[in-house]
Amino acid sequence: MEMSGLTTLWQSTGLAAFTWGQAVMIGIGFALIYLAIVKKFEPLLLVPIGFGGILSNIPNAGIAVAAAVPGEPAGMLYYVYEVGIHSGVFPLIIFMGVGALTDFGPLIARPSTIFLGAAAQFGIFVSLIGALAMNIIPGIEFSLADAAAIGIIGGADGPTAIFLSSRLAPDLMGAIAVAAYSYMALVPIIQPPIMKALTTPEERAIVMTQLRPVSRAEKIMFPITVLTLTALFLPSAVPLIGALTFGNLLRESGVVERLSKTAQNELINIVTIFLGLGVGTKLAADKFLSPETLGILVLGLCAFAIGTATGVLMGKVMNRMTGGKINPLIGAAGVSAVPMAARVVNKVGLEADHHNFLLMHAMGPNVAGVIGSAVAAGVLLAVIGG
Repeated sequence: MEMSGLTTLWQSTGLAAFTWGQAVMIGIGFALIYLAIVKKFEPLLLVPIGFGGILSNIPNAGIAVAAAVPGEPAGMLYYVYEVGIHSGVFPLIIFMGVGALTDFGPLIARPSTIFLGAAAQFGIFVSLIGALAMNIIPGIEFSLADAAAIGIIGGADGPTAIFLSSRLAPDLMGAIAVAAYSYMALVPIIQPPIMKALTTPEERAIVMTQLRPVSRAEKIMFPITVLTLTALFLPSAVPLIGALTFGNLLRESGVVERLSKTAQNELINIVTIFLGLGVGTKLAADKFLSPETLGILVLGLCAFAIGTATGVLMGKVMNRMTGGKINPLIGAAGVSAVPMAARVVNKVGLEADHHNFLLMHAMGPNVAGVIGSAVAAGVLLAVIGG
């Protein structure tokens, strides 16, 4: 009897129940936290994602699992995921905060840069095809919905990637979210070599003319116009575009400063905490350690690199069409990593000419990329999710 009690006690400990997969995933969780704290890679999300991954892999804790017996309460993070992420609510609130934080003035001042944001989404659809092609590899089996969710990583837009994967491929969300935010964090490392390989020193040194002033009326009408066009032509993108434009209208209206500041600070911060912890629950060993995960990481990197390259190439086309007035570097900001991609463009431009400030010019395609990734997600939802 005493021996049986000791056996039961031992089996209830974490040491007895640990698997090698859980140990590996806890190590990955600590690695994400290390990258966030030491390397400053997307700390706002990698810290909660890494910690959520650690919590979800602790045996017998039950913090991220459904109720074992009907009627019993499930783990706290299970409810966080179901209520905020599986429903798609948290990514939409994040988008609202992004809208409130973003100045669309540079895009309004130079509307042609929307083509740079559109071109940078090309990697999404190339990676979709690549994901389907990877099915020839033993151990990998991606459906069309899986491939669409993986491809959206190329937009470098974490909330959009989470929103789309929650609708099309919830089992792959952990790998998709980690890949999306990891590559966003690595923008200063991934993008410059591609930008320099596709441009000449003379092109990188092009100084662009100052943007025209944008009136308050234009800034107020812009989110309303974007939402109206989306509602008419692509209703499936309205959840993302609607949240983005509502947040931006709070910012630009000038009459709801308290709401705007709340969306920019308290609301987006609270949701970011729970979003990260909820995504971390999808880093459970039985879901994450698979050939598909490696495929997602590879395809995500390819999608991001292709999106950067096509944005720069479109910048070169616009440079020719305008008689040399557009610096092709700003095309790299067409990915949705706001404002990091624009800062990288500015840094590379300053390396070519220390008087060449491209930040505001790059913000145009940067915010166009946010809209572009949301539109791409809407297209994929309409074609595949429907």
